[in-house]
Amino acid sequence: MGALCGACGKMMDLDEFAAFVAQLPVFDYKIIPTESISVYPKVRYICKEECRRFGTTWACPPAVGTLEQCEKKIRDYPRALLFSSAAEITDFLNLQEMLQTRKEHEGITNEIGAFFRNHGYDVYILSTESCSICKECTYVSGLPCRHPELMHPCLESHGILVQELAKRYGMEYSLGGSTILWFSLICIRLK
Repeated sequence: MGALCGACGKMMDLDEFAAFVAQLPVFDYKIIPTESISVYPKVRYICKEECRRFGTTWACPPAVGTLEQCEKKIRDYPRALLFSSAAEITDFLNLQEMLQTRKEHEGITNEIGAFFRNHGYDVYILSTESCSICKECTYVSGLPCRHPELMHPCLESHGILVQELAKRYGMEYSLGGSTILWFSLICIRLK
């Protein structure tokens, strides 16, 4: 069955990838060309004006670079995997409960990133919310990130409107009830 990243010049069997993903609690996924990903200044504006993490972490603006730099990072990879995982919660107003479910999604994101790396790909990973690996981020103190291999900037930090991107590719964005969907984008290219 076709190539995962034919534009890269190397074939990865889609059946092998599909079999790997089927072992994970991935709700849905699409392999998309990065040129189709829109980057919106208004999303970055919302980061700056409404998010308490702006300017406090390596995973958020301004640490991730200008919007133009972020768009270039994405476009430096010809393809990306957009995927979601689902989580059940009892109360949408309980932020702590909701964020606990994010940890499993981040684990899935890291597993898929490792799969691509093990198959000879460079990856650039964007994921959910802001990084919360460390209790206190080193960004404010001017020190380097303690875990750059695990820290993934959030999709919104790069101006991506996840709801619009999911809709464009026929993916569910909201399931309603007590189920939430987390999204990641893994940009890929051959080394």
